Amino acid sequence: MKFAYVLAGWEGTTSNSRILKDAFVREDPLVIPKGKYYLGDVGFMLKAQVITSYRGFRYHLKEYSLRGPQNSCELFNHRHSSLRNVIERTFGALKKRFRIIASEMEPHYSVDTVTDIVVSMLYSS
Repeated sequence: MKFAYVLAGWEGTTSNSRILKDAFVREDPLVIPKGKYYLGDVGFMLKAQVITSYRGFRYHLKEYSLRGPQNSCELFNHRHSSLRNVIERTFGALKKRFRIIASEMEPHYSVDTVTDIVVSMLYSS
């Protein structure tokens, strides 16, 4: 539950693919070490070192509660979903610890201020 790379400052409506593409070309780019892989959801572009799930097959953990994976694609998606669950729990833990980023109530802060908050809290954790 540790962050290897932080790219804050994008608005919530920006597509994951656009953010990932930008991360690879920045002055301080995202570099995925050889032999390592990052998990991405279906919103991410296809990239050799970014593993996304199979489309058209069951994915969410709840979907496997009545019957387990029926083929290799479903087994992959089940394991992918389990790992992505750790990522979601990590964000949940941060939002619980730093309620200022989870609150949808006033006061609202500018994108620049929220970016500074996110980056400073990640480096202080």
